[in-house]
Amino acid sequence: MKTALVFGASGQVGMPLLDRLRDDGWRVYAVSRNARAEQPGLVWLKGDLSQVAGLPSQVRAICSCGPLDLFSQWYARTGVETSRVIAFGSTSIDVKRGSADAEERELAARLREGEQRLFETASKREVAATVLRPTLIYGAGRDRNLNRIAQVARRFGRIVLPRDAKGLRQPVHVHDLADAAFHCLDAAATHGRTYALPGGETLEYREMAARLLAALQPPPKLHEVPGGVFNVVLAAAHAAGFALDFNEAAVKRMRSDLVFDAGDAQRDFGYSPRGFRPTAAMFPPSDV
Repeated sequence: MKTALVFGASGQVGMPLLDRLRDDGWRVYAVSRNARAEQPGLVWLKGDLSQVAGLPSQVRAICSCGPLDLFSQWYARTGVETSRVIAFGSTSIDVKRGSADAEERELAARLREGEQRLFETASKREVAATVLRPTLIYGAGRDRNLNRIAQVARRFGRIVLPRDAKGLRQPVHVHDLADAAFHCLDAAATHGRTYALPGGETLEYREMAARLLAALQPPPKLHEVPGGVFNVVLAAAHAAGFALDFNEAAVKRMRSDLVFDAGDAQRDFGYSPRGFRPTAAMFPPSDV
């Protein structure tokens, strides 16, 4: 029987990946911080990348849907044997490398160091490794970008954007990411490579936000204002304790194109993501 060890198994990408693996007859060891009941073909292991008990000594594949830097450190010290490793990183490795924000530059550096450490360890062990870099993730109501917009819009009945928020975006659905990881498992062309995983449609930031709002019930309003007015609104939101992680660098990116080519992924493992068609169910209500 094919066996897999999955980190980040209870996360927004991990859960649909578990479904793909189990539907294909894999026996999956899934790591979660919270205890969960076993299911047919699925063994939950309580723990995280710093400590987890009951790990198998050998599996056919290890998949990481969590922080790449922490996973690469775990993999460098683990004794679990495998012939295949697939790990999710992020396009932030490029997008935030030159950010004006020090924390964002640090994130990009950790991603780059994580990728390097992972590939170096895999090479020493003669293991085939692949890193997948998603763009803006959505679909499970657990992301920190589109879901945040939805929650703020629900709370206030509106969102405000600068009129020049026309930077291009490629939001990608969690199920398409799970499919990508699954199809990579047996795709020899992906060994030792990284892949950008954009969504199936490229659209302006303002259009992306407008579609999201239109999917909610009742649809919140979108107000587009001059940049100076937007800065005043954002400062007021920060003063009230909202959108504190929406910094100057994030505002600047709304005006910049963040576009990635899926051609290699399409060629090597048949990557075919859906267009951006949000529904209210993808963004369940929660506290802002």
